[in-house]
Amino acid sequence: MSAPLKIASYNIRKAMGIDRRRDPARILQVLGQIDADVVVLQEADLRLGPRPAAIPRFLIAQETDYEVVPLARNEVSLGWHGNAIFVRRGLEVSQIARIELPGLEPRGAVMARVEGVNVVGAHLGLLRRYRLKQMSEIRDHLGDLRAEAAIFGDFNEWSDVRGYEPWERDFTLTLPGRSYHASRPFVALDGVAYGSSLTLHAAGVEQSGAARRASDHLPIWAELTRQA
Repeated sequence: MSAPLKIASYNIRKAMGIDRRRDPARILQVLGQIDADVVVLQEADLRLGPRPAAIPRFLIAQETDYEVVPLARNEVSLGWHGNAIFVRRGLEVSQIARIELPGLEPRGAVMARVEGVNVVGAHLGLLRRYRLKQMSEIRDHLGDLRAEAAIFGDFNEWSDVRGYEPWERDFTLTLPGRSYHASRPFVALDGVAYGSSLTLHAAGVEQSGAARRASDHLPIWAELTRQA
């Protein structure tokens, strides 16, 4: 069996901490503590104008061994609709995609195939009826890729017993733990849904001191392998 692929997911709130300081270096510090192979970010770009990156690219190159997957459609953003994916240098990325999502506000998901796993990043809407449509769109877009897909993100679902119905047949849902609010976590908004060809070995929530200040969400992580 190959070594598990460690994937982290983090809503960085545009690098704005709970102390109201925008500190990109602190976000990278938290990612360094997790030491994931792949990182999926939400709210990685600012909202206004051309949506500039919340973490400067030069800082990522200087302080980490991650490369930014080329999902942005301009020169200033890290991702698309705020969703970005970082991959450790040396890992193979063989396919990327952007997925338009329905909703009251513009939403999208992103995908990168990394070491044979279709890693999807998503930040779902605030209203359940639109979240269900967005889940269905992601599922349908994946098509034959579902079995080897792992969907990570801020799912914005406050219930852990319902609200994920579009994924129930094709994916196994794991909510690693309470990830919001970072200062006093009380609800599991962040999770992973993975396909039948993947095996989950471990999952958790990063709760270090820096993580409790860097954003209003705590990052989650999971270790997955693809079945031969």
